[in-house]
Amino acid sequence: MPSDPCYAPGPRDRTVRHPDGRVIAVPEGWALLPPGDAGLTRKVKSLGDAWTVKEKRGRRMFSRGVWADAAQIETARELVEAQRASPAHQRKLDAGRRRREKAQAAYVVEFRSTVRRFLSFHPTHRDLEAKMAEAIATHATPVGSGTVARTQRISVERRAEAATIAWMRHQTTAYDHMHIPRVKGKRREVRRMLAERSRALLKRYRTGAPADPSDPLQTALSDAPEATRHRAPVPAVPPSTLSPQSDHEAAQREKYEQVRARLAARTSRRRK
Repeated sequence: MPSDPCYAPGPRDRTVRHPDGRVIAVPEGWALLPPGDAGLTRKVKSLGDAWTVKEKRGRRMFSRGVWADAAQIETARELVEAQRASPAHQRKLDAGRRRREKAQAAYVVEFRSTVRRFLSFHPTHRDLEAKMAEAIATHATPVGSGTVARTQRISVERRAEAATIAWMRHQTTAYDHMHIPRVKGKRREVRRMLAERSRALLKRYRTGAPADPSDPLQTALSDAPEATRHRAPVPAVPPSTLSPQSDHEAAQREKYEQVRARLAARTSRRRK
């Protein structure tokens, strides 16, 4: 049986489903190598026939492992373990680790500089600009953080802007404590409204307006970087109490109120 096709899990134990729909029994003496060790999986496939099993869940494909002869898997495991125990392999791993650490350090510097260019505060607020950029970079750049700063789909300039707005949403607004109705598009609407407020706040510092000690940005940065890791509680503010700050926000608020009124009317008719 060729190892090229990608099989799906079968309906019964030790069965797989061929791409053409046929259910095939796994040969006697074969074992399932669980996913998780890419090097071992490659070695098993290189030694002989192997059936790759993947399962589609929604839009994503998940590996369920590789079926292969049990002796073949054991041979591959011994070869991989011997290779990984060799000094040459350890040197290769160390070199790769140093290379990644160097690249990460360079990216942190680049990202922090890009955030500062986006902030572009007035010279009287340059110290605050540096402190804010440091706090944002510290939060957003760690490997595995899952933040927008780690994506490669957009330019670093757009990453810096998005990370800044996201940081301000959590640090300078009551977003984390809001009770947002579970209405389609409502959370996105609230985020847009808070983003506009964040941009308005940034504009004040770009134009050189005097700093206010009670300013939420001043409060968030008063103890950075600890402020980034431990946010001070912000009083909960229901979305309905947020007064619009622009024509766009007013229009969004009006649309939301119309939708809510229609839903309430529909519910009332159903009860009758």
